[in-house]
Amino acid sequence: MKLSIEKDELLSRRFYLYVFYICAFIMAVITFYSLYVSLNEYLNTGKVIIGEVLVHTEFPAKGLAKLVTYLMIVSVVGWYCVTKLGTDTVKNVPKSVRSILQLIVLAILIISIYEFFYNFIVWNALITADLINGQLQLDNLFMPYPNPDTPWNLVFATKMSLAALIISAHGFYIISKRM
Repeated sequence: MKLSIEKDELLSRRFYLYVFYICAFIMAVITFYSLYVSLNEYLNTGKVIIGEVLVHTEFPAKGLAKLVTYLMIVSVVGWYCVTKLGTDTVKNVPKSVRSILQLIVLAILIISIYEFFYNFIVWNALITADLINGQLQLDNLFMPYPNPDTPWNLVFATKMSLAALIISAHGFYIISKRM
């Protein structure tokens, strides 16, 4: 019976490890592709909108999911796998260190909540303004803040801040559960 439980735990750990490696590989490919295309765009035009290439690239065919959606999903799934793999390691961390980590993760959670709602509200306002003017450009809306020279695509900013919100909320839950 004990051997069966150990074998099941080993298979479970191996599964999470494989899924994590797949997620890490996909994140790396998407990131390098985005950097390559963005760098070429910057060298040709002198401008770049952060995340725009991920919003305009649909994969595996036009009309299917955008790369930013894949990046958001694999970020969250990869994080979940890391937490499942590192559960035993975290148990041995002293309570004082966990308290500090809990405060850091809480700060990240607060920032990600703000960023998600800020980006979502700005995106919604710009969509509404476009609709009043008789047009709809969901994927082309961007925010020239905090630096007008490098604006952020709002689809990218909203999806990635949602991923950060989910990850930080889960991290805060896990750290708090162990306290």
